[in-house]
Amino acid sequence: MWVLVFFDLPTDTKRDRKNAAAFRQKLLKDGFSMFQFSIYLRHCPSRENADVHIKRVKLNLPPDGHVAVMVITDKQFGMMELYYGKKSKELPQVSQQLSMF
Repeated sequence: MWVLVFFDLPTDTKRDRKNAAAFRQKLLKDGFSMFQFSIYLRHCPSRENADVHIKRVKLNLPPDGHVAVMVITDKQFGMMELYYGKKSKELPQVSQQLSMF
């Protein structure tokens, strides 16, 4: 499973910029990777694990702005086509993680 977090946060004031930066840092600390400036993603081995990370995103929501969370399967993620300019690029490698219960 892949958890994608999309956001559009205000950056008009110093406080807004601080809140936006803190939200990004919390995503990184929770194991998300920046896909684009306002899109972060994280691979999760199961739906239960994805739910844990979604709950953390919800706990760290900034006071203003729009945040969306989407969960997609590995197969759906694998069908994504990435382009940098006109050149196709490979999808990022999934790190192999060992989950212990």
